[in-house]
Amino acid sequence: MADVTDATFEAEVLARSEQVPVIIDLWAEWCGPCKTLGPMLEAAVAARAGAVELAKVDVDQNPGIAQAFAVQSIPAVFALSKGKIIDSFVGAVGAEELEAFFERVLEDAAPTPADLAIDAGDETSLRAALEGEPGHEGAILTLAALLVSTDRPTEAISFLERLPEIPAVRHLLAEARLAEQAVDVKNQEMAPLLDELLPKVRTDEAARQEYLDLLETLGANSELASTYRKKLATAIF
Repeated sequence: MADVTDATFEAEVLARSEQVPVIIDLWAEWCGPCKTLGPMLEAAVAARAGAVELAKVDVDQNPGIAQAFAVQSIPAVFALSKGKIIDSFVGAVGAEELEAFFERVLEDAAPTPADLAIDAGDETSLRAALEGEPGHEGAILTLAALLVSTDRPTEAISFLERLPEIPAVRHLLAEARLAEQAVDVKNQEMAPLLDELLPKVRTDEAARQEYLDLLETLGANSELASTYRKKLATAIF
């Protein structure tokens, strides 16, 4: 059990929930039902011997957390796994309801075959897992990265197209498209490649995509990428 504050929430709850489900008990000293529910939560967590952890938040002392969870009444209890809310309830509950809550949390937080395949990291496991969970983000990203690294970029792209273009997907798509064109971004200076493409970006869609892919592989914080984004804007507009 940990007393969590606005300052420690990210490390003690969000980050910790990547390893184990975390139950968040939002309470206050003046709240009578909170004093009844709190010991029940502590006992339920202790009975599960490390399978789940408890984080207690005094909402009067930590308004940031209360606001983040849009708490309007306490006690309020949330279960987080992998940084996401997987269950919750508001108000004091009986022992049977509390047990049912914990059972749901542990069932929902249990690793799926795709989760286990990511940990294993081998292609056979990842492919088998995606047959059952074809849209599993982590498994797709892991398999796509493996395919790109083993010179199978076209197949990597076919998997990545199942996902929305979040930053990790955009980055891998860029790497895969460049690999398809045999553009070796690891062993070449980027500036000459970008300079060669720049005069073509206004009228040549393929050149523009390659230019954008090169910028993507440089990363959002790259000074070179920032410079060449400005050059792209000037060239197009």
